[in-house]
Amino acid sequence: MKHNALTRRLAESPLAPVAALPVRFGDAARHNARIARRSAAWLFRSREHVHYTYDLEPLNLEHLAWFVATATGTGVDAVRGYLREVKEDDRLAAVIGATLARSPRRATTDPVVRYGRRLGWYAFVRALRPEFVVETGTNRGLGSVVTAAALLRNGSGTVATVDLDDRAGELIVPPYDAVIEHVTGDSLDFLAGPVARRRPIDLLLVDTGHTPEHERAELDAATPLLAPGAVVLATKSYCWPELQRWAERQQREFLYFHEKPRDHWYPGVGIGASFPALVRA
Repeated sequence: MKHNALTRRLAESPLAPVAALPVRFGDAARHNARIARRSAAWLFRSREHVHYTYDLEPLNLEHLAWFVATATGTGVDAVRGYLREVKEDDRLAAVIGATLARSPRRATTDPVVRYGRRLGWYAFVRALRPEFVVETGTNRGLGSVVTAAALLRNGSGTVATVDLDDRAGELIVPPYDAVIEHVTGDSLDFLAGPVARRRPIDLLLVDTGHTPEHERAELDAATPLLAPGAVVLATKSYCWPELQRWAERQQREFLYFHEKPRDHWYPGVGIGASFPALVRA
């Protein structure tokens, strides 16, 4: 009791910041030591230097299941099943792994298939059963083939994907290329062109990540192309507010899921989702 009373008096005194400094320093040091250990292990274990791939923490996967379930109006147990489905898809993992092994960039590529937030993309496609998906920002094509795998499971649908980099899309190979239309060029030109306007967009994946202004322009360009009930997903909602602002202007809902990578120093990004307004009491 004397110790508690002394601690209480000290906490209320002008000396409190000085007295608390060792405790605060210890908390910060332990946190930074954990990050340093993870970073050191990653430096020896991984060869990646950009566009990091990783698995998600088990609890984070459960959060992802509830996020997709809420945004799509699907039962959470069904969504859990979709997440298991893609993680257990041996053919998808084998095709991606074999293609990465042959890549000209294999020296800076890990020979391990890790999906991260793209598990959520797969679950969205399986839950929504879109006929036309548009992806801005192809990069190597990991998200494109994960989306294609979900479309093939659904039995219908195509995805059109665009990227400025002429090296993009190296993972778009059979059998997944059968439902993918890959375009090299600017996303805004693409959204104004015939491919994106061929039919209403049921699911839009915004993943170019250039600037907030560019994402805003993409959303504005895509707005008249969206099907009734379309869902829009964006990767950069963790660092700028374009999707939520667009959702508010369009009187739509917005939710955000943040990744928690497993055994990785990188803090992760996430998925911003905008979907039709819910009926509120």
